[in-house]
Amino acid sequence: MCYESDAVPPVAASPVAVTTSGHVALPSADGTEVAAFHAEPADVSGVGVLVLPDNRGLSGFYEQLSVRLAEHGHPAVAIDYFSRTSRLDERGTDFPFMDHLGKLTRDGLYDDFTAGADWLRSRGCETVVSLGFCMGGRFAFTTALERFGLAGVIGLYGYPDELFGAAGPTQLAPGFTAPVLGMFGGGDEGISPEAVDAFGHALEDAGVAHEFVTYPGAPHGFFELGNEEFADASADAWRRILAFLAQRA
Repeated sequence: MCYESDAVPPVAASPVAVTTSGHVALPSADGTEVAAFHAEPADVSGVGVLVLPDNRGLSGFYEQLSVRLAEHGHPAVAIDYFSRTSRLDERGTDFPFMDHLGKLTRDGLYDDFTAGADWLRSRGCETVVSLGFCMGGRFAFTTALERFGLAGVIGLYGYPDELFGAAGPTQLAPGFTAPVLGMFGGGDEGISPEAVDAFGHALEDAGVAHEFVTYPGAPHGFFELGNEEFADASADAWRRILAFLAQRA
C-alpha cells in the first residue's frame, strides 16, 4: 500500500485557471469503459500526462495531482485499474482493493494505458508522458515500451525487478524507447539499492536515456503533504517532474 485514502499531494495550488476537470469514461480496446479523472488547462503546453495511481486505484490524491499538473499547462488523465471489477462509486475506506488487484491482467492494463494516452492525444497533446507512483511507478516504467509511443516516463518508488514471477522494468528494458526518470526513497525498505542499480544497468545496456534520483532516508510514498520531514525531497521531485515535462514540450 502506498497512500491512505485521505493523502494529499505536496503541491500548492496555482492561480492559473483550469478549464475543466471531472470524471470521464475512456474506451478501452476490449470494450470496457475505463473510469478516469481528467483536468485540462486553458492553454495546453502540448505535453499530456498519463497519471498511473498506486495499488488502491484512482483516488482523491491523483485527482488533485491531475489538477496541479493542468495548472502548469499539462492536460492530465488519471486512470482507474479496477473498472472491470468495480465501480468508482462503490469505493470506500474499506474497499478490498487487494481482491481486485488479483484480477488485473497485463493485456487489460496495457489496453487501459493505451486508452489514456490516446485520449490525451485526442485533446490536442502532441506528446504524452506517463507519471506513476508505487505500483503505478512500476507501470509507468513499463510504458517506456515502444508499443505505447510515449515521449518519456516518470516513476516514483516503482519496484523495477521481477515480481511474483512477472517480468519487471529491469527485464523489459531492452524494449524501451522512451527516456526514464526514476525517483526513489533511500529509506524505502521495499526497494533495495541493488534493485535500482540493476535497473539502471539494464537501461544503460539497452541504450535508454535515464536519470535516477534517490533521496537519502526518504521512505516509500514520501511525496505526500503529510510527510513534512521530507518536504524538501517532495519539492525537488516536483521540480524535476515539471522540468522533465518542459523538456518534451
